Amino acid sequence: MDINADFTKRALVHSADEPWVASPMAGVDRRMLDRIGDEVARATTIVRYAPGSHFSAHTHTGGEEFIVLEGVFQDEHGDYPAGSYVRNPPTTSHTPGSKAGCTIFVKLWQFDMADRTQFCKKMTQDAAPGTDGIATLELHRDARERVTYHQISAETSFEVTDPGGIELLVLDGSLREAGDQLETGAWLRLPEGQPLRALSGHKGAKVWVKTGHLRFAKPPAA
Repeated sequence: MDINADFTKRALVHSADEPWVASPMAGVDRRMLDRIGDEVARATTIVRYAPGSHFSAHTHTGGEEFIVLEGVFQDEHGDYPAGSYVRNPPTTSHTPGSKAGCTIFVKLWQFDMADRTQFCKKMTQDAAPGTDGIATLELHRDARERVTYHQISAETSFEVTDPGGIELLVLDGSLREAGDQLETGAWLRLPEGQPLRALSGHKGAKVWVKTGHLRFAKPPAA
């Protein structure tokens, strides 16, 4: 299954307008943003857990990175409320679910296979003081990528020029980019060499951004 699999092209999905598609597990539905592969896939997805639903225990051979968008995500390691940013590197395992229901943004099979750094951060904590109307928190950085969270004031220019491709998820508020209106839930991917230049809306915006990683995009190892 290939969805937005040409990483040399700009891709934009207004996820709130997309239908939910059932996963192989009852009560767990998905909105697929990009994907290379079938059930084992390099994938970027929004996943919704109905109350009381869960996945079977599994190991993340290729790693898992996710943001809790709504509700509380749970596994045997703890509870992760909305705003949590979690990295579960290759070889980690868990049994995910949600007693009350939740929605997450998740990326699979996109780690350096030697990465063993596992953590959870609250995205809204300790953001650096605003510069020109933008407060930034660096969530993760390594030789392959940089992951950041930004709180952008109303009607403020927001620019990212990092090499290696750019990916953005609007968590709240809105942005205007290349003539498109990106509301809450909008997901944008820009290829290597294409900078991000956007303007926040009248209520500002909160966004998650990853850069550098698209140089390494490929299907999961066999």
